[in-house]
Amino acid sequence: AGPTCVKLGQWASTRRDLFSEAFCDEFSKLHVEVSPHSWGHTDELLRKAFGEDWTGILKFPSREPVGSGCVAQVYKAYADLAAIGGSRAQELEQRSELRSAFEAWEVSGFRGLLGWLRRRKSKEIRDERSREELSSAGCSQGNPSSARHLVPVAIKVLHPGLVHQVQMDLFLMKMGSRIIGLLPGFKWLSLTEIVEEFEKLMMQQIDLRYEARNLERFRQNFLGVNFVKFPTPLWPLVTADVLVETFEESEPISRYLHVGIGTELRQRLARMGMDMLLKMIFVDNFVHADLHPGNILVQGSARPELCDTQVPEVCDSQVPELCDSQVLEVQPALQQLCLVLLDAGIVAELQSADMQNFRAVFTAVVQGQGERVAELILHHARANQCQDIERFKAEMAELVTKVRGNTIALGKLQVGNLLSSVFKLLMTHKVKLESNFASIIFAIMVLEGLGRSLDPELDILEAAKPLLIKTAASAFK
Repeated sequence: AGPTCVKLGQWASTRRDLFSEAFCDEFSKLHVEVSPHSWGHTDELLRKAFGEDWTGILKFPSREPVGSGCVAQVYKAYADLAAIGGSRAQELEQRSELRSAFEAWEVSGFRGLLGWLRRRKSKEIRDERSREELSSAGCSQGNPSSARHLVPVAIKVLHPGLVHQVQMDLFLMKMGSRIIGLLPGFKWLSLTEIVEEFEKLMMQQIDLRYEARNLERFRQNFLGVNFVKFPTPLWPLVTADVLVETFEESEPISRYLHVGIGTELRQRLARMGMDMLLKMIFVDNFVHADLHPGNILVQGSARPELCDTQVPEVCDSQVPELCDSQVLEVQPALQQLCLVLLDAGIVAELQSADMQNFRAVFTAVVQGQGERVAELILHHARANQCQDIERFKAEMAELVTKVRGNTIALGKLQVGNLLSSVFKLLMTHKVKLESNFASIIFAIMVLEGLGRSLDPELDILEAAKPLLIKTAASAFK
């Protein structure tokens, strides 16, 4: 299967309430164990991005990737701080700018060039910020300025033939959705529109510059939050095919799903993840829409220290210069348990009116106002042929009351049954499902599946109440 199907498999594996244990265990391998491409392809893209002498900038201890996903694979390497600065940085930037300008003109003509000029201005600010962060990482060690400083980085490289594979996957999904839509009642589920929303999400991942910009925006949104962090993209080393970012020493959150991990720690991680997602949705309206366990790491188990060290087992004929360099290993802090989010290529963002509608629906569910939920759906539906509005309201109210009950603890809520009931209600009364919400709902379902594994008693709606109340109160100021 192509990368789109792999992505669906990654998401499905988090829903142990909907699929069997054997299914989830098998498909969870797709989080980091998708078949990798050859080193030859990686070398070709590095030459294309940074020139024939890219080895003067990046040092690879191993040609084996540390992980491989549906669109790219990741290596741990070391970046030479001195080589990134000065005239070499200008050369890399010019190379990237020329390529970006040509692509903008090729796709959108003069209008594309204007958009490129606007992005270039904001990029200059980001480049300066990245250089300052790199400089502080190296200079804070008190080592002689003449020493070569190598900092650990993660290098993400796209798989070959990706665009064609994604386009073929999406073509098949569109054909399938159109065929299903011909069946009685199924057109009200907006399957074709939902696939088109999914297409936007997948196409975003094919350009790694888009992911780098998303990382910067997430870092800005979470500046005041000390339990969530994102890698820093090193902008002189970012192209459409290659992304170089800081390497975050962490543990995969999947290691915390085992029974041997303390209940209190699991509950804390679940609450941190849910708080993070709710902030993305209701405060920032900028949601990481690919939060499967392979993209969530946990920091906080190691002592904070910066140590000069030799790189083990890399002194071979391929990288002899690496053995004579000082390597600065940045260890994660002990004092703060922290979630590290990777792969920000897929994000969800609603228009202002859609966000207000989504927030209103969510608030009505929290407050158990089923009829209000029905009214909002009818008011904002793109199409409906509802013949009995009062009956639709009554049945939606009954559904919300039944689901809400005393709590929506993850261990008690059967998401499959809930969605099935909602879809059946919409089909019966011929009310068209709002496809704009699909990406947000995907994000909630994927992270909620992980939260269910960590803490079955976590109540999503109770966790959302403070944010919803705060948002509603600010609207009246």
